[in-house]
Amino acid sequence: MIKYALICDQGHTFESWFSNAEGYEVQVKRGFVECPACQSKQVSKALMAPSVSTSRRKEKIRAQAASIMAAEMNAPAAPAPAPEPQPQSLALLDETHQAMRTMVREMHRKLTENSTDVGDRFVTEARDMQNGDVPLRPIHGRASLEDARALIEEGVPVIPLPTLPDERN
Repeated sequence: MIKYALICDQGHTFESWFSNAEGYEVQVKRGFVECPACQSKQVSKALMAPSVSTSRRKEKIRAQAASIMAAEMNAPAAPAPAPEPQPQSLALLDETHQAMRTMVREMHRKLTENSTDVGDRFVTEARDMQNGDVPLRPIHGRASLEDARALIEEGVPVIPLPTLPDERN
């Protein structure tokens, strides 16, 4: 997967993920890439600064993670889900990586609890919704890497959701 910074002909900037550089070119040519602000299909790559890890950047990530976690703690209480086993602290991960794992775990939980698990029917369901054969609704399920790439290239709005890493590996 590759992330590109993009800009539309109206000057709006945004980012998007593609399976590879060729996937970007194919989707642009087919008109599948559009600006989320104005829906313009006149989109091109913008200049991107490389992501370099520095102590200031690490501190910024820690501050962002703390801010997100604080906001989550102050959010209105939802019905409490069954308590999950607390992961063991991983000695090889620094605080930044541990905070990122916590955020990924929380994002994964929210996405799956607010969508319907369609299991192995994911590819069919996603295409049926794209074609208007069934009503749109948030779903999650399983698809092979090839099927996920095909959906993305067809313009079906999907986001690959990786399984959570084993805490002891």
